Amino acid sequence: MPADVKPEAMPDTVKTAAPETPKGVWRRLLERKLAVFALVLVGVIVGAAVFAPFVAPFDPAEQFFEGLTLEGAPLPPGETFWLGTDLLGRDLLSRLIYGAQTSLIIGVVANGIAVAVGAFVGILAGFFRGWVETVLMRFTDLMMAFPALLLAITLAALFRPSLWIVAMVIAMVNWVQMARVVYTETRSLSEREFILAERAMGAGLFRILFRHILPHLLSTIVVFGTLGISTTVLLEATLSYLGIGVQPPTPSWGNIIYENQTYFTSAPWLVFFPGIAIIALALGFNLLGDALREVLDPTQKGRH
Repeated sequence: MPADVKPEAMPDTVKTAAPETPKGVWRRLLERKLAVFALVLVGVIVGAAVFAPFVAPFDPAEQFFEGLTLEGAPLPPGETFWLGTDLLGRDLLSRLIYGAQTSLIIGVVANGIAVAVGAFVGILAGFFRGWVETVLMRFTDLMMAFPALLLAITLAALFRPSLWIVAMVIAMVNWVQMARVVYTETRSLSEREFILAERAMGAGLFRILFRHILPHLLSTIVVFGTLGISTTVLLEATLSYLGIGVQPPTPSWGNIIYENQTYFTSAPWLVFFPGIAIIALALGFNLLGDALREVLDPTQKGRH
């Protein structure tokens, strides 16, 4: 760059658009009916999980003598047990409410770790390039070559299944998609004019990363993180259903189905209600993630 060109004379390409304020994002979300529906759906489930000790009618581990028929079969939904009882005479509604805690803890923790690791790997590979890009992205490709469910089953089988082990296993499986997405965007951003101009002006590495690259990636990270919670919940339910996820007596929606699958024909509510809960949570976060993508992605503005 010529010596007589002053920094203030740089073209407008150096300036980046200010990110939308949280108030503006919230206002635009409320303009979308599906987003409002998703917020209500997720809010009800999260509220029930947080206030489970006050919302659940019974202790999820309590076995009621009157919770079984004279033949020892589970009770159908009724006045006392609104969603019926399971094969041990426990209240199904209480176990579903406490199971929401398990699903949300794993969904938030596992997905949070996966998003953090994936974003870190993607930014490093996309910004530094060279041997850093080669090593990190070849390792990412290697991880993506394994089927996610098969890899999760293998890892879960190697460790003693528990709430936190399952969360770590799911995080180890799910970070690769985030890394690939962030890597592609970071590589594209690092070649943009305003980044090249910042380099020419002698801007430091951390200034470029935290002031220019990371703000442009926040919308992608937020949207991907929101959508990833539903995938994490579904994967946890699958592992628990296969018997290698969260272990009883800790209730989770997957192991509730696993424990009661033998009563599928005679007591279908034992499978139906946990399945509805899993679908509702996944649907809520998927709709919320789609709405956030429309709000935060500039290319989507004006299409609603």
